Amino acid sequence: MAGKKFKAAREAVDREKRYSVEEAFQLLEKTHVVKFDETVDVAVRLGIDPKQSDQMVRGAVGLPHGLGKKARIVVFAKGEKQKEASEAGADQVGAEDLIAKIEGGWLDFDKAVATPDMMGQVSKLGKILGPRGLMPNPKIGTVTFELAKAIGELKAGKAEYKIDKAGIVHTSIGKVSFGAEKLRENFQVLMESIVRAKPQTSKGSYLRSVTVSLTMGPGIKLDPTPLQSS
Repeated sequence: MAGKKFKAAREAVDREKRYSVEEAFQLLEKTHVVKFDETVDVAVRLGIDPKQSDQMVRGAVGLPHGLGKKARIVVFAKGEKQKEASEAGADQVGAEDLIAKIEGGWLDFDKAVATPDMMGQVSKLGKILGPRGLMPNPKIGTVTFELAKAIGELKAGKAEYKIDKAGIVHTSIGKVSFGAEKLRENFQVLMESIVRAKPQTSKGSYLRSVTVSLTMGPGIKLDPTPLQSS
């Protein structure tokens, strides 16, 4: 029975068609055939050369309807900033003690924030946090003295994106239970951020292809043309 549902979901999507944003998110709900609340993923292929350092595309943007999951946040800070982080809702706050805990193998968190004065010490965790996408970075707002703001945005739901070696950005924009309208609004905010992040050295068409899909569902290709100037 499950096989028939998956087949029907795939057949509902025309692989040759480039859907409008409205059509894509209406169709997305029809491809939801499993019992759990699937994540909605977005893949954007960009017309840039990821091998060029001046064409790196990376950023983060707060989504109006969040991501549908509660992020566990650690903060590397000292003194009064530790109190600020705790009051803002950080799950773990520390300095050398927190670094030692992570070096010992503890990784029970989703996001990490650090004050700039801690980054010299936090950099020792690069080999641990880097491959997992957990390293604090000023480009995505996670190296900052404005801890309450950073923690609030991460708790609300912030989509992070980074170009991969193939020139594709992968990220998620929420859960299928949000419904088409909220997902479309989250998607629009994400695309506006990616368009703003276009490197000045990028030539030709910037958004080559845009695809949305559910965790277990088929990819739905969008017409990227109207999104170029989101």
